[in-house]
Amino acid sequence: MRIALLTLFTLLLTGTELLAQNDSSAYQTQRLKINKLLDQRSESFGQYESSLGARSGIFGLKTKRDMQASNDILRQIVLTDNDIFSELKVLLDYKDLEKTEVQTRAETVEGRIERYQSTITRLQQENQKLRIESEKHIAYQEKQFNYLILLIIALALSAFYIYKQKKLPKGDTKGSKNI
Repeated sequence: MRIALLTLFTLLLTGTELLAQNDSSAYQTQRLKINKLLDQRSESFGQYESSLGARSGIFGLKTKRDMQASNDILRQIVLTDNDIFSELKVLLDYKDLEKTEVQTRAETVEGRIERYQSTITRLQQENQKLRIESEKHIAYQEKQFNYLILLIIALALSAFYIYKQKKLPKGDTKGSKNI
């Protein structure tokens, strides 16, 4: 059953290829946007790592400016993370939409399959009834044909008997003179 549904679903997807391409391209665009944000985050995190090691003070000490630069980079990482989360939400919404569309299509296909099955069952029942009626009609015709043959034979025998009866008295008179 699942294989049949999967096959029908595949057929439906090929029929609505343009719609799927639009959804797919929007999904791919969203994925590229998220990947770009992730690359940006990785780059910012690398800058943060290097800023943690920066010591621009006297005798190699960390200054307030070094700590502020690290905090600014960390703040940028957090903002990028927020953007990533919001874009991921959009991506998940696309997935939910696709899932809903797939379920709707599957239900539609399943409904069609059920209607086809009920139509096939109904037509098979009608076909069976017509076969039974046809067999009864053929049997009735054969019976009628047999009766007709018997009637023709009976008529032929009757005609032959009547013909013999009409010929017999003439022949009977010739035969009685001989006796």
